[in-house]
Amino acid sequence: MGRVTARTPVVRISGDRVVTRPDTLAVEEPLEMRVDGQVLAVTMRTPGNDVDLVHGFLLSEGVIGTRDDVSVVRYCDGVDETGANTYNVLDIALAPGVPLPDHTTDRNTVVSSACGVCGKTSLDAVRTTTRHPLVGDTTSVTSTVLSAMPVTLRESQRIFERTGGLHAAGLFTATGELLALREDVGRHNAVDKVIGWAITDGRVPLYDTILIVSGRASFELVQKAVMAGLPVLGAVSAPSSLAVELAQESGLTLVGFIRGDSMNVYSHPHRVEVTNSRAVEPTVAQRS
Repeated sequence: MGRVTARTPVVRISGDRVVTRPDTLAVEEPLEMRVDGQVLAVTMRTPGNDVDLVHGFLLSEGVIGTRDDVSVVRYCDGVDETGANTYNVLDIALAPGVPLPDHTTDRNTVVSSACGVCGKTSLDAVRTTTRHPLVGDTTSVTSTVLSAMPVTLRESQRIFERTGGLHAAGLFTATGELLALREDVGRHNAVDKVIGWAITDGRVPLYDTILIVSGRASFELVQKAVMAGLPVLGAVSAPSSLAVELAQESGLTLVGFIRGDSMNVYSHPHRVEVTNSRAVEPTVAQRS
């Protein structure tokens, strides 16, 4: 397994004081994902939980639906100048009968740690039909429990404490129990890793669970949640307009700006039960 942190000297300036000292950084390295020996994508990620990452990525791309669709995942070929395995190449063998990825929708660039779907040849190819639709889902979470989830997520980020440079994604029950947490330099990788954990643990579709992310809610994160059958996605920051549009179309409850006891519910608010709060009448502007 590759390093998740690295040390480097820095010049620390504080007022008129200058000190040279070591600093801890989050590692970013490429991971080449192959399906039956053919390169599917290269993503920039923090090493660790790579098998989870690949499972989550394949689910979000519509290649697999459950863990039974994957036969074998193995590291291969990646070596450094000394001949040591870099653990930066993973080959996935799909189960018999599972079709290979449709290369007419392949990513045409390396996927950076800041980008989830920017390598797609077309936006339409991203609107993959989920195998786990949310029709009839009855998940309900109280606003009190939901507001505590980002706090739990932040307190559980072990590598962030050392580097300050990682995104996090966490899966919670509707009662607030943290099931799994993953960190990565890429927010989409963190989501893939935590969904991938759920796939290998036999938990997909993820009905009755809540996904919380440490940053904003972009289109690709909503897509990944929908593909996994997640009914609620919460973020500490803002969603994008396209993320809200996809959430509304897909039946997903999208919540942003979860800070303290306040939050914005952008779609399907029926899953969020307001607690310890009184209803506020809409203003004239809101009514219009």
